[in-house]
This record gives sequence, structure tokens and C-alpha cells, in this order.
Amino acid sequence: MSEKIELEAIVSGEFSGKRLDQVVAQLFSDYSRSRLQEWIKDGAITVDGKPSKPREKMFGGERIALSAELEAIEGHEGENIPLEIVYEDDDILVVNKPAGLVVHPAVGHRTGTLMNALLYHIPDIALVPRAGIVHRLDMDTTGLMVVAKTVQAQTELVKQLQERSMGREYEAVSIGVMTGGGCVEEPIARHPRNRQKMAVVPTGKEAITHYRVLDKYRAHTHIRLKLETGRTHQIRVHMAHINYALVGDPFYGGRFRLPKGISTETQEYLRNFKRQALHAKKLELFHPVTGELMSWEVDLPEDFAQLLSVLQRDRDENEALG
Repeated sequence: MSEKIELEAIVSGEFSGKRLDQVVAQLFSDYSRSRLQEWIKDGAITVDGKPSKPREKMFGGERIALSAELEAIEGHEGENIPLEIVYEDDDILVVNKPAGLVVHPAVGHRTGTLMNALLYHIPDIALVPRAGIVHRLDMDTTGLMVVAKTVQAQTELVKQLQERSMGREYEAVSIGVMTGGGCVEEPIARHPRNRQKMAVVPTGKEAITHYRVLDKYRAHTHIRLKLETGRTHQIRVHMAHINYALVGDPFYGGRFRLPKGISTETQEYLRNFKRQALHAKKLELFHPVTGELMSWEVDLPEDFAQLLSVLQRDRDENEALG
């Protein structure tokens, strides 16, 4: 399956002196800069009927033609995996991802992913890079994700991520009692010794996480977080960096430890909470076609809500004992 794209445009005088790759990014803005760069290099974009180079200067009056094919994703099959769809129209899909669902196929997870589910439920999404996936959640993180159903929608949504106009808010439970909210502004990159992990590294990419306290328990804190950037494992890395690692996250939290004096019920629940207590609660974005500001918020999953209930009961029982 493929889709043919045929577009033409005349370079106006306002683009005089600009490079070809800069000009086509403006003229054919439905497509990403990286994709347009590839098309220029492949000869799918011509200037006055001839292939050109990305850095060639335009003077105005040139006829730029785009003739390319969007190829369907290969090597991945659609699978009938249930999806909790929060919103859908012709351009975007918003889903509430459950714990345990891998977003994109990778080593050890070639099937049973969100991408496989999308390819089954929306076959035409095979023509969109990464099956329309715009941003990711870790396998055991729950909550809201937006998926683009067209290349044009994906380009616009990725731009919103880059420009930080897409709002993403999370809820989490941290180990330790915070005195108040704050902001972690520390760069993140691959861990220098363990390449499977991320870490705060001085030479890493900018990463900013805002957090505020929702409730305090005897040895834990329920927090709300807002991302300005979207680095891999950002919340988990930043919270561990300030010594408030997330419940259920031994990958960044280190050795499992229990607070003193907690009830047997609380001990058992914490021991058996096998994923990081992190939920993508709210998503806000501008619709990629209409420009309308849209917002969604979903309830906490059952295991997360039960965790809060157990911690609250432990706190209340301890206060009752004086």
C-alpha cells in the first residue's frame, strides 16, 4: 500500500536568497523537514524540472515540484488488541494506554504493541510514519497519548511538542515526604555506564519538570507533574535525582525499602506494586487541522487509586493512635 503525492509551487520573491530546504519547508509545510530533506536527496523534489541540493539558493520564480510516494509500514502486522479510545476524528486519536502495553515494537516486544493495535483498528495509518505515534509512554506508565491519523496531522503535532505548546500533566506517588512543590531543571542523556538507563548528565539535553504536592502520607507523597520537555524517562530520572523516586520503580529508585511502623497491609501492597506509580492524567493540544484548543483528562487506573487508598488508610490509622 502506498500513497502518491504530487505538488507544485512557484518560489515567490520573499524567499529570494534562501536555501531550497528552507523554502520547501514553508511551501510544503504538511511534511516534516527531515522527510523533505530525504525527498530532495532522492530527487523526488525538483527545481525547474531538475534535481537539486538542499542548500541550493533560490532567487524567486523557480518552479518546485514534489513527486513522491508514502510507503506503508512494513514488517509489522495489525493485531486485534483492545484500545480505550477517549477521542477520535478524521485527523487524531486519543487513547488511554493501560499498564503493560509497549508503545512501539522493539527487541523483546515485536508484537502486542500499541502500534500493532493501531495498524489493526486504522489500516490506513500504515502510511503514517511510526503508525502516527507522536510521543511515547513507558510500558508500565498509564494514561493519555495522542496519535496522528495523517502525515499532515503528525507533522503539526510534532511541531507542537518541539515548540512546547502541547500540555502534558501526570500524577505520581514518590517515596519520601515532600515539603512542597518545585521545578527540576537538569539535562538528561544516556547513563554513562548503563546504556539502558537515562541519567542527569551535564552535557545532556535540556529537561524541565514542574511538580506540586497533592497529598502527603507518612512516607510518601502524591504529586502532580507538568512537562516542559519530553526526554526519555524524564519524570522518573528527575524525581530520583532529587531523592524522591517513584513507588514501584527499582530501575531508578534503587533498592526496595519500606518505611518503619507501617501496617502489614501497606507493606504487602507496596511490595506487590510492580510498576512505577505514574499516570499521564491530562493532555492539551491545538487540533492540527482546526487549530482548536482541546483538552482531555482521565481517571487514575484502579491499581494507582488503590495505592492512594492504602497509603491514606495507613496515615489515618497512625493518626488515630496518636
